[in-house]
Amino acid sequence: MSRSKSLGIALSLMLAAGSGHAADFSDPTWPCIQRKVPTLSVGLMWTHPLPDAPETDPDLKRDIDRLAAKLALRRLEVEALRPDIEEFAARHDGAPDILGHVFQRVFTTLSTRRARVISGIEEFSLSQIALSERIDTARAEMTRLTDAEDPDYDRMDALEEQLDWDQVIYTDRQSTITYLCETPTLIEKRLYSIAQILQQQIKEPG
Repeated sequence: MSRSKSLGIALSLMLAAGSGHAADFSDPTWPCIQRKVPTLSVGLMWTHPLPDAPETDPDLKRDIDRLAAKLALRRLEVEALRPDIEEFAARHDGAPDILGHVFQRVFTTLSTRRARVISGIEEFSLSQIALSERIDTARAEMTRLTDAEDPDYDRMDALEEQLDWDQVIYTDRQSTITYLCETPTLIEKRLYSIAQILQQQIKEPG
């Protein structure tokens, strides 16, 4: 069986396994309905000038890092962290550079995490395609053995066991695809929400 045909079968199996997504068949590394956006632009989320140099004051840096680390925790709802942001901003008089440092820190953390998730999705997709090709090959061999005048029943038993196991693994893995595909988008939305709340606290110099 040709690789292109196997690829089509593999992607079809991904959809049949219950993802409910219309995969882009032109990119075998991306089985998601969500558009693949490999990298994010900080400038599209943060409308104010960002500081060019890192913060040098150790106490201020520690304060920035503490809030940024909390904002980067995806298990915490962004809106629930609004009081922390407001309290931080009030202590620092809504300084644009300081709030910009916070967002830069959060952006670096979450965009790096998002890139790792995308890389994981790509590896996942390729491993599923490889497993699908293994299943296709085993099925083709099983057909040849079944049609043979003198079938090798020991080999057929081994193939049947391999097929059963591979198909279970494939289906079990595939059940995670919806969550995997949603993760980069959820991280992106979190960054947008954090940027909006932080920017609402900025006090422009009068």
